[in-house]
Amino acid sequence: MNAPHLPKVAGIDSTVPSPAHTVAPSAAVPPSADDSPVPAPPGALIQDRLAGWVSDLTTLHELTERLTRTAGLDDALRELLRAGSALVGARRGLVVIEPADGLGPATTVGLGLARADLGHIETVPRGATSYGRILDAAGSQDPPAEIAQPDLLADDGLDPRHREVAARIGYAASYALPLAAEDAGRIGAAVWLYDEPAEPTERQRHLVGLYARHAAEHLARLIELDRARTTVDTLREELMPSRLPRVAGVQLAARHRTGPRGGGDWHDALPLPDAALGLAVGSVTGSGPSAVAAMGRLRASLRAYAVMEGEDPVAVLSDLELLLRLTEPARSATALFAYCEPALRKVVLAGAGHSPPLIVGERRTEFVETSLSAPLGMLACWEAPSVEISPEPGETVLLYTDGLLHRTGDPMDRAFARLHAAAASVPKGIRDDPGAIADHVLHTVLPDGLDAVDSDEDVVILAARFA
Repeated sequence: MNAPHLPKVAGIDSTVPSPAHTVAPSAAVPPSADDSPVPAPPGALIQDRLAGWVSDLTTLHELTERLTRTAGLDDALRELLRAGSALVGARRGLVVIEPADGLGPATTVGLGLARADLGHIETVPRGATSYGRILDAAGSQDPPAEIAQPDLLADDGLDPRHREVAARIGYAASYALPLAAEDAGRIGAAVWLYDEPAEPTERQRHLVGLYARHAAEHLARLIELDRARTTVDTLREELMPSRLPRVAGVQLAARHRTGPRGGGDWHDALPLPDAALGLAVGSVTGSGPSAVAAMGRLRASLRAYAVMEGEDPVAVLSDLELLLRLTEPARSATALFAYCEPALRKVVLAGAGHSPPLIVGERRTEFVETSLSAPLGMLACWEAPSVEISPEPGETVLLYTDGLLHRTGDPMDRAFARLHAAAASVPKGIRDDPGAIADHVLHTVLPDGLDAVDSDEDVVILAARFA
């Protein structure tokens, strides 16, 4: 009679080898009077085997559930190593990610190995390592399904450098598996290291093989997500100014934090005729590549309008609003543009739905009073009066996007109060450095590392200190 097949659990093939006993066997039947063995009831063996299958499937289900909850590639790789270590009975290991298409990312993550240990392993010739043989053979007709080295130091053919590194780090055996996804193909290899000569049993190999196949699909998705984020970040960096201009009478500094999906916040500073300077910050609704592309188009257009009529910030924003309505009808944006004459310490600015600038000086810390205005693209015709300010020598004007306020998680009135308090608390010793002022404000408004963590909100700060 064939044992019944268990249903699939969480996408894992339930057809696994016969397990060792995982539950207590049935009570032994007393021997007969002549001490001849009495066979166990037929159902006991089947019940024991089924219990082992259920136990293994439950373990795999729990491990894959933990893996799928990881959101980042590094976290997923570490979870893969931890789960595989438990399944094969090894204490240490490493995973090498090297997608076959050559588009990256390429990375190595270790479990129980210091960075120096990984560095030593990387000095072993690639062809002498199990992960190297797996990765280099991925394009062949018959790539290895696994590589077990149960006693490295007893292997007369072991590469001398490999022998030296194994003795130095203290491992005597290894077991390696390829990581390959159905659509992406080879993405890497995982290796687990034993402190003593050993190798996984047939059952352990089967279980870790099932887990590795599931893990590879999850890793492939995370790799694609990582590539998309890298593309967006690269695009954003290319669209943002690579350096701020040097203009007599003013020092500039900028800080930019981007959300994981890439947003539409930007800053700009461009020299204008007659030794003037144009400063701008803005935000386009949405996130991802489309928002980044829209931000690039809007920023480039604002630059052109600033060169033509920068001394009139209202006209610059009016032209920008008309362009936005004609070319991006489903999108809105906030923007602030300031026309600066550093020699006169004169700033004329206008904002469209944007937060007011903040003046930071020895004797005052105050928001610039700007008139309430709608974002660009919200009304049939945008217009708002401009405001003129005259910073004192040594004062800094802070321009910023709303993401700085939204990341606090506070209501807007409290967020503005927090920003004001942060600016007022700038130490006297750093008030002559606009970059240090921006850093202080950023870290004070967003404590506990919130200035650097992933968030859906972009943050932009542009600081201009007048001499």
